[in-house]
Amino acid sequence: MATILYVDDEPAMGLILEDTLERAGHSAVGAHNVPEALQALAKGNVDLIISDYRMPGLTGLEFLELLQQEGYDVPLIMLTGHATIEHAVAAIKAGAVDYITKPVRPEQLELSVAQALEVVRLRRENDALRREVMEFRNERAIIGESIQIRRLLQAVSTAAPTRATVLLEGESGTGKELFARAIHDASDRRDRPFIKLNCAALPEGLVESALFGHERGAFTGAIRRVEGAFERAHQGTLLLDEVSEMRLDLQAKLLRVLQEQEFERVGGSSPIKVDVRIIATTNRNLATYAAQGHFRQDLFFRLSVLPISLPPLRDRPGDIPLLAHRFALRTASELQKEIRGLAPETVEMLQRYDWPGNVRELQHAVERAVILSTDPILHPAAFDRQRFGLSARATGPAAGRITAATSFQDADNLAALPPHSLLLTSLDVGEAESRLIDRALQVSGGNRTRAAELLGISVRTLRNKLNGPARDTAAG
Repeated sequence: MATILYVDDEPAMGLILEDTLERAGHSAVGAHNVPEALQALAKGNVDLIISDYRMPGLTGLEFLELLQQEGYDVPLIMLTGHATIEHAVAAIKAGAVDYITKPVRPEQLELSVAQALEVVRLRRENDALRREVMEFRNERAIIGESIQIRRLLQAVSTAAPTRATVLLEGESGTGKELFARAIHDASDRRDRPFIKLNCAALPEGLVESALFGHERGAFTGAIRRVEGAFERAHQGTLLLDEVSEMRLDLQAKLLRVLQEQEFERVGGSSPIKVDVRIIATTNRNLATYAAQGHFRQDLFFRLSVLPISLPPLRDRPGDIPLLAHRFALRTASELQKEIRGLAPETVEMLQRYDWPGNVRELQHAVERAVILSTDPILHPAAFDRQRFGLSARATGPAAGRITAATSFQDADNLAALPPHSLLLTSLDVGEAESRLIDRALQVSGGNRTRAAELLGISVRTLRNKLNGPARDTAAG
């Protein structure tokens, strides 16, 4: 049911319109002239207007013009007792969605109303989609005005038009996936798939199938043919997240695909040609990692055609206020809570902190503060005292930087703890690693995925360390 405003100075015509509209299941609101119509519109919830062409005072065309001036985006059907081509053309040009002559036939009016309401529906859908697209784009917007961010954006614009592989290196939480998306969105593949594969999160036995797909019967449980990431990313972009954690035997197969742009599904024998742009990410120094024998050097060279290094948040403190403000407003909007900004002392506190978890840690800290704050301005008291350690009032040189060591009980900062925080009995690296792992498992309640996240390593790496001989020796 729609609410329809009809404007006509003839009482008999008003009765006909009201009766027809109500019979069609709509709610009818009447007005004899433009001033009355404007009063009805001011109350809101009007979906459609039906207006006479000739009325005392302002005409239907003048009413249309007034609606546009006042910002009313409500479709209007024009009625007239003088059926001329000139009137029809003038009404449509002025913005009317339809033009009906008197005497009005009920079936004609019902059809015109149905079509106009469909226009209303489509407009609302388009507006909703436009808002979603804008929100989606804003979610993926790269925030920052520092020289580092400007250089990164320049690197993105340079890399995007090419099909060269890109290697994004940076600490966990620096936004590597965000920059990978930016490269894809700025390329001529933007309307094609963007497929992400986390090389560290997949079980070892499924990585090859996830990359290349498998044929039915290729292994126990393969009850149908499945396309892998390369096939799904055809003509688009494939993001290999944490590529440094990929097994060495799979690295050789990946290198072959990158060189030849073809592969075979697991259990298959026919080569499949693909056109895929590769972007890889790692939180390691991959050159050093490859030199140590943990990663194929030939694959490293193939992936790092265009290397881009993302700086940690502590190296660009000038971007922290912008990021914090963005996270605060977005979280407040989701919670339907009024947050207007951050207090100056809050900004200073955030800029003095080292942010071992980088942008991701900042986002979580601000989200928590928004949830806990009872004030529209975020003050230091709304933030985690353990994380920031120093008093919000501590400023100047004496305050120093707030580091992760200040709040070692905070799980998010566990990976940055200095050795003495864990009561080491020696300077043995194995012992330090073992105690860090023990602490991470303790904080995470034994959850290996969470413990690996706290330590800044992959689940697979943590599993290897737990099962390896070095761990057994350190534990003993």
